[in-house]
Amino acid sequence: MRWHENLSLYPSPGPVCNNRQFNFIGFYFFCIRFERESLIYSICNRIMKNFLILLVVLAISFFSHSQTIPIVDYLHQTLPGKIPKIFASRVVSNGFANRDFTISPAGDEIFFTIQQRDLVSVVMNSTKRNGKWSEPAVASFSGIYNDLEASFTFDGKRIFFSSNRPLHSNDSTNDYNIWHTEKKNGAWIDPAPLDTEVNSEKDEFYPSMAKNGDLYFTTQIETGKGKEDIVMSEYKNGKYLSPVSLPEAINSKGYEFNAFVDPDEQFILFSAYGRDDDMGRGDLYVSIKKNGQWQQAVNLGKNINSVSLDYCPFVTWDKKYLFFTSSRAIYKSPFSKKQTLSDLKKGLLNPGNGLDDIYWVRFDDILEGLNK
Repeated sequence: MRWHENLSLYPSPGPVCNNRQFNFIGFYFFCIRFERESLIYSICNRIMKNFLILLVVLAISFFSHSQTIPIVDYLHQTLPGKIPKIFASRVVSNGFANRDFTISPAGDEIFFTIQQRDLVSVVMNSTKRNGKWSEPAVASFSGIYNDLEASFTFDGKRIFFSSNRPLHSNDSTNDYNIWHTEKKNGAWIDPAPLDTEVNSEKDEFYPSMAKNGDLYFTTQIETGKGKEDIVMSEYKNGKYLSPVSLPEAINSKGYEFNAFVDPDEQFILFSAYGRDDDMGRGDLYVSIKKNGQWQQAVNLGKNINSVSLDYCPFVTWDKKYLFFTSSRAIYKSPFSKKQTLSDLKKGLLNPGNGLDDIYWVRFDDILEGLNK
């Protein structure tokens, strides 16, 4: 139906016009209705367009966020609360001396170290495939020399670790240096040492990387402030510059070691020994960066620290959970009843035996409180 054939639908209050006369009053009412319907259509059309745009934006935001920070199941373990608990008992924390945990940004690989002090130190690995985690095994780049303290870069493409393997065929110093490896064809292979701006005749331990490539680690340097310092090597033009000791807000005349730096460099966690507020053999401390300056480090307190050594911090990529290593003992005398040989074996060969175990605890609430 063409628009002018519908004029009869609008009655005229005036005299009836013959078929050859144009019904102006009917045409007037038609125009009003047409205008109203066109306005409604225009409004509805605009609403629908805005709604569709909103859906697209939300979808992009959702998928972008999910790809940046994936949902991680942490070996199918029950998530911790505000009280630290042993992580993956008898799987990762298995009664050996287990320490320095890390997980990939994608949440599909974990690394930790089994160490018997200066005798044996091996990096272990577990990988998630098809929703299942593999049994921990010696990492592809470890198992011959003493290796420890694996750490991912923010993009997950490289791993840094400490090792006493020789830098070259004539190297007999046996000191610890920082190495890195890249993943090729599904395996971490061809480890290579960092250059001599980072590695020295002293030991270099516990590498931790910021987003911009700056490298934080533990060593002894001539310009240091104490026995061991936490230092930072700036990454500039594809190279690492000479390490610089972090300020006295972090380092002291004593021992500071094993620092984890937030990839955004908004906080740094580390261990210190011999401070006035030290609860035992070494505690975890945290410093917040404000206005570009590291603030005075504070002890994480008795809820986290113990009378034993607490060290090797790692915070998950979503900044929700803190992993750390502790030598606190659960199995110890005096006992409520006389121990049998079976009791002793069970207590001494399982987590909580006083060797290192890996603990984890909710951290985002702590971080929020520190930022207030």
